[in-house]
Amino acid sequence: MQEDKFVYEYAIIRFVPKVEREEFMNVGVIMFCKAKRFIKIKYHINEQLFEAFAPDIAIEEVRSYLKAWEEVCIGGKHGGVIGEQDVPSRFRWLTATRSTLLQSSKVHPGMCVAPENILEQLYDKYVK
Repeated sequence: MQEDKFVYEYAIIRFVPKVEREEFMNVGVIMFCKAKRFIKIKYHINEQLFEAFAPDIAIEEVRSYLKAWEEVCIGGKHGGVIGEQDVPSRFRWLTATRSTLLQSSKVHPGMCVAPENILEQLYDKYVK
């Protein structure tokens, strides 16, 4: 018996210390699957690489921004006004083009059976 596959979308989360230089470091992945009402972010900052890449920026500042993105994914009041939106709206807001320390790549689609498994694979491929 063949399992149902569902469309998912993902974007790589990038730390961009100097927007004008267009240099970045991958720090996470955000994934969305409408059919499963799934949205989740997984992130990690390699402290050694971060220190070499952006010694003048506090790592805790970037962690707090990533935590805020995570709160939006979780939804509800802790995610603020955006966190109270539906899942697709939260994903679109998080992956919108912006000129800040945290940015996302373009959104990429795929098909999956289990979104959690794909999120782990994407994280391993692009962040780890």
